[in-house]
Amino acid sequence: MPLLLNIDTATENASVSLTNNGIVLAFAESTEQKNHASFVQIAIEKIIADTQITFNQINAIAVTNGPGSYTGLRVGLASAKGLAFALNKPLIGLSTLSLLAKAAIGHLIETRNDLLDDKQLQVFSMIDARRMEIFGAIYNSSLDYLAPEKAIILDEPLLHSLLTNGPLICIGSGVAKTKILTQHTDFHNKLPIFL
Repeated sequence: MPLLLNIDTATENASVSLTNNGIVLAFAESTEQKNHASFVQIAIEKIIADTQITFNQINAIAVTNGPGSYTGLRVGLASAKGLAFALNKPLIGLSTLSLLAKAAIGHLIETRNDLLDDKQLQVFSMIDARRMEIFGAIYNSSLDYLAPEKAIILDEPLLHSLLTNGPLICIGSGVAKTKILTQHTDFHNKLPIFL
């Protein structure tokens, strides 16, 4: 059973967790984006102390590697790389967008399992950027890419084209921009589901 130390500093919230075979043993989160650097190391030490698990018992370090905040990513990656090197443990880099998509699929399994049967289901993971831009990727229900990770300018034609392809689930910090665009009457009854 893999014991993983997980570090995420890619977005506004930073989090650190310890998981054993996918089960969360301890979790800490900070909502202060400008304080990721001061939060991460203290949170790691607290989680280790609270669980009474030693660093040597950890099998690997997992870290989000973007897209996301440049400064936040540097904090998380530097912390994870330093620990992995010092402990001689594997370092696992994970896409922020694919983790969002995985969370959306997990939520659908619990709440809207009927949508997962639709072969055309699209999960649009998005992280807010400036203006009407996001970093985004689109996945199917098996978490295969339908559109790879890239910078995207959100507009009505894009959303219309996605909605004609099948049900659309939108998740992440870019959802607010999508909600603004879909208030236009052209969307009628076809609307994305926002998580």
